[in-house]
Amino acid sequence: MTNIIIAGAVGLVLSMLGTPLAIRLFSRLGVGQEVREDGVQAHLGKRGTPTMGGTVFVLAALLAYAASHLAMLEAPTYSGGLVLFLMTGLGAVGFLDDFIKIYKRRSLGLRSGAKALGQLVVGAIFAVLVTRSPNVYGITPAETRLSFLRDFGPSIGIVGFTIWVLVMIVGFSNAVNLTDGLDGLASGATGVVLGAYVLIGNWQLRNNCIDQLGPSCYWVRDPLDLAVVAAAVLGALIGFLWWNAPPAKIFMGDTGSLALGGVLAGLAIATRTQLLLIILAGLCVIITMSVIIQVGFFKMTGKRVFRMAPLQHHFELKGWAETTIVVRFWLIAGLCAAAGLGLFYVEWMPK
Repeated sequence: MTNIIIAGAVGLVLSMLGTPLAIRLFSRLGVGQEVREDGVQAHLGKRGTPTMGGTVFVLAALLAYAASHLAMLEAPTYSGGLVLFLMTGLGAVGFLDDFIKIYKRRSLGLRSGAKALGQLVVGAIFAVLVTRSPNVYGITPAETRLSFLRDFGPSIGIVGFTIWVLVMIVGFSNAVNLTDGLDGLASGATGVVLGAYVLIGNWQLRNNCIDQLGPSCYWVRDPLDLAVVAAAVLGALIGFLWWNAPPAKIFMGDTGSLALGGVLAGLAIATRTQLLLIILAGLCVIITMSVIIQVGFFKMTGKRVFRMAPLQHHFELKGWAETTIVVRFWLIAGLCAAAGLGLFYVEWMPK
């Protein structure tokens, strides 16, 4: 438990102090947000706000994770390293996307094909490695099975599992990216999911099958270190949110949103809660579905379901204040995370 606290605290302090330094540096370098002319007109005033803030909390999380292990004189684990690799790799893809936007002074960065290719390459490496390197008990970070509260059903094979992992990684990294449309929205929405994974990892540690074999125990490798990863990213994200809350002094950019989507997918895969993530990160799923519905319905009928997609912009065009949308969506995100945690703990409730 001590290393969870250290990781969260160090991540918070580094991000809280590092973000204003990044704001000044990025402002001096002209690293400012570009805004679509055909988007919400109220956002035109945000043009020039420093972006690529995700670099701050990604670096802060990595340093916080390292600090917690140095403080406890423990080596990093294979599972924790893989999840951090996924976060950093997708963050690098997002960084390249943000850099192109800034360099070419446009609202679009990497072409969609190139961006998807980057996500797939990083995801494929993770998918291959996550089923390898068993520990002394023969447990790998993931097995080639689907999972909800734990693994269930037969193996879907290495090819099927790799495809499923890629769908999760690309899906959730893009889902967080779509959620990142208003000041502080994605930071708060993903923060509650990370908090849930701190609790899930800690609970899996206390009820692992190695120490106490039973019908409800968990065959999860390195659950404590996965909680440390979640705490490190959560602490760094809270420090960033202090400056990203409305009105934002800095945006996370694709650097941050792709990295956050990656760490959520990685934690879900390594804790064997893949399908549970759909509930835990329910707000991101709802926002993504709004885009799918809007595009699909428009192609079929030529009409729109929402005034604008993603969903948060629909409410902006209806006249809702930005802070009202953000706070209400945070509440929805909190309810989704609570529902997911409730399902996770329900089998431990007294009958």
